[in-house]
Amino acid sequence: QLLRRLRQEDLFPPQPDRVAVVTGGTDGIGYATAKRLARLGMHVIIAGNNESKAQDVVSKIKEETLNDRGTAVTDVHTALRRLCETLVEFLYCDLTSFTSIRQFVHKFKMKKLPLHVLINNAGVMMVPERKTQDGFEEHFGLNYLGHFLLTNLLLDTLRASGAPGRSARVVTVSSATHYVGELDMDDLQSRQCYSPHGAYARSKLALVLFSYQLQRLLAAEGSHVTANVVDPGVVDTELYKHVFWGTRLVQRLFSWLLFKTPDEGAWTSVYAAVTPELEGVGGRYLYNEKETTSLKVTYNQKLQQQLWATSCRMAGVPNVTCDAALS
Repeated sequence: QLLRRLRQEDLFPPQPDRVAVVTGGTDGIGYATAKRLARLGMHVIIAGNNESKAQDVVSKIKEETLNDRGTAVTDVHTALRRLCETLVEFLYCDLTSFTSIRQFVHKFKMKKLPLHVLINNAGVMMVPERKTQDGFEEHFGLNYLGHFLLTNLLLDTLRASGAPGRSARVVTVSSATHYVGELDMDDLQSRQCYSPHGAYARSKLALVLFSYQLQRLLAAEGSHVTANVVDPGVVDTELYKHVFWGTRLVQRLFSWLLFKTPDEGAWTSVYAAVTPELEGVGGRYLYNEKETTSLKVTYNQKLQQQLWATSCRMAGVPNVTCDAALS
């Protein structure tokens, strides 16, 4: 990681005609991701549930991406940064509530905007046992099922926005914790034995399976939309507030050495969202901007299909694409 910090930051092509939605964009990796996309000229919509913080975040991103305001426009990058003044906004979306997710999608579609990048980033980690507003275990309900519903409701816009050689992209943030996750299809809600770590790992495992199945469905129908999953690494964020006190102590003392900064944690998400190297390429698990192998069970197509069908029932969305792929 220290060696990676010595390298020059990757340069991506400008994205002035692209629209992105980033969940959890008011904090941590999500905030860093939204800021980086805005710097590239994207119209960034931050989807989150922290309304009190939202306007400060939007203002801060605008300020940081327009730090040379008032000077003459002498190059393309300066012009792009100025475009960001009106291209960063916040829309409320509580991923623990299906109603809120549907309201967010309705408000977004009322804007009549295309959607070129959806980054499923928001999440909770190792929280005490509690339920979402719809009665699901919170890790599974927020981290996974909320994003499953959001993605499905936005798929029509993503399909309409993608084009040959310029695909729309779904980028889902998982975690290396998925490698120790177990997916019991008979107990997705951890009702038999709740473990914060086990529930978190299960939700991140489900996100990998979801991404692979989504890519297979999109490819089967010939859509110009791709789906990839990223692992940001161990990042110094507020997500660790619920973990063992010893881990928090290590984070506080050695985060500069052992943890990535939120900006560094956002590198792979941004890479998956905009790099030309991944044009038309999906179904990849990416870590440090490189493809790597996920847990063996994630490549089980039968399990991918089973989880997808179950998730459709839980989220109350039609299983049309799934049925088509299975026929």
